[in-house]
Amino acid sequence: MIRAMTINDYEQVYALWMQIKGFGMRSIDDSREGVSRFLERNPGISVVAVEDERIVGAILCGHDGRRGCLYHVCVAPDYRRRGIGKAMVVFCMDALKKEKINKVSLIAFTKNDIGNAFWHNVGWIQREDLNYYDFVLNKENITAFNQ
Repeated sequence: MIRAMTINDYEQVYALWMQIKGFGMRSIDDSREGVSRFLERNPGISVVAVEDERIVGAILCGHDGRRGCLYHVCVAPDYRRRGIGKAMVVFCMDALKKEKINKVSLIAFTKNDIGNAFWHNVGWIQREDLNYYDFVLNKENITAFNQ
């Protein structure tokens, strides 16, 4: 079952994130409070996949009124290659269309071979005409990668 994510899903979504090797987690943004703030700003757009009464996939999805963005796209390893990721992406795209968003972006780490293969297979285009930059406003929002 694919449905909108709520803050009540946080513990299971966090546990899912923790089991994904190489997954980058930010200390503040990915805390319960950070995710709650994100979901409140973008209601009904983020998604979870539930099987056997357990969350096996999740996407944080939001927009700024102009462009949508997908964050933390993941499916539990034992549930991959069953269409769950694609179904969640379709859910997010439909929700963004209802918000009149016309373009969506995402970031995939270059070393994320599984993720990059997925995005290529579902028709996303890798941009080579721009550079992506970050400026850190809060140095306490530390990114740690799951081993």
